[in-house]
Amino acid sequence: MPGTRREFITYSSLGMLSAALEAAAAQAPPGQQPTPGAPPAFGTAAAVGPEVSAATFTEAEKLVQVEMTPADREQAAVNWRMQMAPNYELRVGPRKVALEESLAPATLWNPAQVGIVAPKREGQKAPGFIRSAATRASVPSSDDAIAYSTVTQLSRWIENKALTSERLTNIYLDRLERFDPRLHCVITLTRDHALSQARQADTEIAAGHYRGPLHGIPWGAKDLLDTANIPTTYGAEPYRNRVPKANSTVVARLNAAGAVLVAKLSLGALALNDIWFGGQTMNPWLLEEGSSGSSAGPGAATAAGLVGFAIGSETEGSIVSPSMRCGITGLRPTYGVVPRTGAMTLCWSLDKLGPMTRSVEDAMLVLDAIDGQDPGDLASVSGPANLPFHAGADVAGLRVGYFPAWMKEAPATDVDRAALETVKKLGMTPVEVSIPDWPYDSLNLILFSEAAAAFQELTLSHQVDQLKSQVPDAWPNVFRQARFLSAVDFVQADRFRRKVAVEMARVFSQVDLLLVPSLRDETLTITNFTGHPALTLRAGFVEVSEARSDWAPDPKHPLPKFSPPRRVPHGVTLIGQLFEEGALAQAGMALEAAFGVSGERPPGF
Repeated sequence: MPGTRREFITYSSLGMLSAALEAAAAQAPPGQQPTPGAPPAFGTAAAVGPEVSAATFTEAEKLVQVEMTPADREQAAVNWRMQMAPNYELRVGPRKVALEESLAPATLWNPAQVGIVAPKREGQKAPGFIRSAATRASVPSSDDAIAYSTVTQLSRWIENKALTSERLTNIYLDRLERFDPRLHCVITLTRDHALSQARQADTEIAAGHYRGPLHGIPWGAKDLLDTANIPTTYGAEPYRNRVPKANSTVVARLNAAGAVLVAKLSLGALALNDIWFGGQTMNPWLLEEGSSGSSAGPGAATAAGLVGFAIGSETEGSIVSPSMRCGITGLRPTYGVVPRTGAMTLCWSLDKLGPMTRSVEDAMLVLDAIDGQDPGDLASVSGPANLPFHAGADVAGLRVGYFPAWMKEAPATDVDRAALETVKKLGMTPVEVSIPDWPYDSLNLILFSEAAAAFQELTLSHQVDQLKSQVPDAWPNVFRQARFLSAVDFVQADRFRRKVAVEMARVFSQVDLLLVPSLRDETLTITNFTGHPALTLRAGFVEVSEARSDWAPDPKHPLPKFSPPRRVPHGVTLIGQLFEEGALAQAGMALEAAFGVSGERPPGF
């Protein structure tokens, strides 16, 4: 009958656990041979590690916020070395087991729950992927104007042979060399490699072999994507001489699309904020402040017209934040849509790769080349972005959810509020939504634990001490602190994650997408943990009287102030339904056209 097998497993498991606990309670002194035929018991392993006492547990309670009685502490201390300490043999002692960098946890996060299924797609090209029509625009006479053109336009010029990939590549290489001293966004310039790829692209196109919209387009990679025989440094001192032997899957797919790699771009060390071993990557709109992170280089280089497009990554804000600050378009796909094979791991259940561009359509052209399942990434899905995508689709009638209170308070601005009015003018329907007042920041226990595990050897060997940033909210301190997090609390946070995902499914049963202030803490945390896609695009401009920073305020080192205030771009963020990147981008394109601010360039670049 239904449920019988599940009940058998449950009760038989509890029975075995009960037997083990009873045996443990009646165990012989350590070292004594067990009675023949006795079942295995907890707490009978050989003693491991240093002696502990009740006082040890008294101090440890302060870290995990659990209160034990004196008798509890005494009992815990009696067999800690036999029952719990053996868990650490995995990383210390003669039985230590090496865990390869590419080895993912056995448990996978799957955002496609409560009946949601990733759509299937066959072949390399999505059926119904309709880009905007070619225009009759001629190639500008100015190299700067060419550099700032969108991939959408550049690809048409290359396709009809009005512009060669070699000329375009030289434009970007020259700009990278000219402006990097001001922006600090380049870790490795790949001049010879790029020119070789560009010449190959021109030869193929001249022979009638046009691979598609990215053929011949120069791009930059966040320097956590492996590139064969080209350094991939993670922006961190211990890895600055690291040279991979193979390409990451995203790099391989862009090579197959004919794109031209011109630079490995900066990231905050180990994907946090905007400071790396070469300094701080700066915002081209406001050189007194960082470009934000951790996709700092992709944000700055794309905004300053140094690449046609870039690939960034996000774990919790690393595409959204620099896209907002630098005034570009960032697309964070649904978790699992873009494979991460050959990319640095920070958090297996959160990391995502995505395009950073100068227009919404550009982001979709790039996503179409890099999405889809890869056997090297167990979390990647066979059904990528939910296409068809139609660049000119009518968005009237789309239900756009928003949180009324959030639109009235920081970090929302008049630009965010004006964007909501634009939604109405385009015929989309605003819908008020709400979520419970839960402690969403507690989900970060998962991030901290996974990140500390990913960089365990770096931390325990003290190589993490080489990183430039050693402030309390930087990775070195977080990695060390995470060693004291509770495994039980990790599981509870994981269960809470599922509860939040179910809540978001409820919200999206009412709306097609959400419009949110880009840097609202709750949405950055919630939607990264649930895996929903996000599209950040420039919506207007604001004035700031002080430079902005990703770091917690430091009274000893105040940020620069401006009088009169400086004008900088401001972006809004759309959150889409799982696997609905196509619909998300269609709404984004309509808003982009209505805002009419995407073409303005940062002064001096």
